Amino acid sequence: MSESASLRLAVVGPTHPYKGGVASHTTELCHELAEAGHDVTLVSWSSLYPSLLYPGEQAVPDGAPDVVPFPRTEHTLSWARPDTWLRTGCRLRDVDAIIVVHVIPPVVPAHLALLRAAGAGPRTIVITHNVLPHEPRPGDRRLMQALFARVDSVVVHSDAQARLATELGAPHVRELDLPPHLPGGDPEPHVGSSGPTRLLSLGIVRDYKGIDLLLDAMLDVPDVRLTIAGEMWGHSGRRVKELAADPRLADRVEVHGGYVPADRIAPLLARHDAMTLTYRSATASQNVLLARRHGLPVLASRVGTFASQVRDGVDGLLVPPGDRDALVEALRRLSDPAYAGRLRSAVRPPDLSGPWAHYVGGIEALASAESGALLDVEPETGAAAESEGVVQRARDLVTAARLRRRARLTLRPSDLPEWVRASDVLALDSDALDAQALARQLRLPRASDAVAAWAALGALAAVLRIRDDGRHGAVVVDESGTASPFSRWLRALGFEPVELEVTGRRTSVEVLDVDTASLDVIARLHPGGCTAEDVDHTVSQASWALRSGGLLLLTLPIGEDDPEWAVTPAGIRGVLARADDLGLVLVGDVDGDITERIRQAAASARELRGTQPGGRSDGASPAYGILRLTFRRR
Repeated sequence: MSESASLRLAVVGPTHPYKGGVASHTTELCHELAEAGHDVTLVSWSSLYPSLLYPGEQAVPDGAPDVVPFPRTEHTLSWARPDTWLRTGCRLRDVDAIIVVHVIPPVVPAHLALLRAAGAGPRTIVITHNVLPHEPRPGDRRLMQALFARVDSVVVHSDAQARLATELGAPHVRELDLPPHLPGGDPEPHVGSSGPTRLLSLGIVRDYKGIDLLLDAMLDVPDVRLTIAGEMWGHSGRRVKELAADPRLADRVEVHGGYVPADRIAPLLARHDAMTLTYRSATASQNVLLARRHGLPVLASRVGTFASQVRDGVDGLLVPPGDRDALVEALRRLSDPAYAGRLRSAVRPPDLSGPWAHYVGGIEALASAESGALLDVEPETGAAAESEGVVQRARDLVTAARLRRRARLTLRPSDLPEWVRASDVLALDSDALDAQALARQLRLPRASDAVAAWAALGALAAVLRIRDDGRHGAVVVDESGTASPFSRWLRALGFEPVELEVTGRRTSVEVLDVDTASLDVIARLHPGGCTAEDVDHTVSQASWALRSGGLLLLTLPIGEDDPEWAVTPAGIRGVLARADDLGLVLVGDVDGDITERIRQAAASARELRGTQPGGRSDGASPAYGILRLTFRRR
């Protein structure tokens, strides 16, 4: 094996000593990309923008970073020195991709100059936390249109931002959920109180955050207290201070102006009962995840991503933005300590690693794409069916990649041990962890989800053992989604898979213009498995879309515990019989070998769980597992 499967990436954006969520996200993104095996340089600013555009402090007070700084960081850019824009761009001509983290429109000229100096070699991606500022200025839209016209792809974090980016001319928009980049360290034990419910508003005070609306509603609800901790932004900050000084709120509102250092966040959250996010408007925010990590329910407006992050009436409350009556009612419910306690008891810690795996996978797909390797397909319109067709597109990608490809990771079938099978059953966590560890040992790009790694590793082994001609020219269509590392691993080996993102239940093979007997591999490796309905349709489509010897790789859940989701042993036999009727032969099923492995997995799982009262005893299937099936077209 060769030693590297990396891309050379330059991330251009703010980092320490700049403060705030964008700087933290940029820094964490570099850490995650580097941990995934890529060669990453963070290109940051010595001076980001004039103080006229930011009335608060730009740098972290006392120099203490919010998150661990990225080691390969250079502060070479200055808003007042156009020569730094050009010199930096020239130095980045040889990277695979430049990832620009957009901050505010006035910085766009610097980004455009840098990208122009970098030339046409690197792919260009813009990550936009806010396509337009919350308080837009004249000319902002034209600046963003100019930036979008220059780049290959735009990453946003919500549906509304995706629509806005498209409206402003972005050529290819990819929506990815904002992954957690949470300051403050580990949670501290909650500090109980016999007094009124204690609410917390954390972060810079700006008009769109609606803290003034919260203070006004509190006039009608005497049994809640509020702490406002954050910088006071211009007129909005002065307005909030005036409202907090109202005699009717005496002794119920504390204002702690100024930036909240990371080491103060955990103890501050521990002394409160709920987080408030009563925004007038929003795109995405880390504060819901921050509250959940520290065990606090959230009172939020139905704006941005809040409605998908807060379970109304379960671990928080949601109100329409700007609706005073609804806000008053929500505060009255929170003022009941027993009710607030029930909400707090339902709060679950957020997943801090899975979202990053998905996010990094999406960035990798964009950064390594050749001529648009990532296709966004809308089943309702069949837009991709009007294009060249998936087969010709894939062949073009392979040809283009060969013109530029450097030596990447080399992996031979003999590098994969025999226990990595094309068709197999997963019933034990330890087997998934073993697969994940082997992937790291083989220097494949990181896979944070062990189950996804298990599914992808067997699929990769099948492709290398059965369908690879040594030149990595197989036409691969991967419908697994970016939670699966399968496409990233294939690209690291030199393949050029076509990734499809499809909404709805119909498969993309049905939607796209695919010739009969034209594909080498179709993969559907969802970590949770395909549903039985999906499987039947996928098998039918693969029967004519795959050429002779082509592979269908899929996963499905098996077991008896959840009959509405998992496939029963009888259902598995039906899938195998249906596939055989359509000319698809199961790989690795020697004399019913897969059925025997299901029985063995059931026995192993039963030994670990112990005998459960009323449990099954016939050993027909594990209580719950994932089945990976590889079919070969006759």
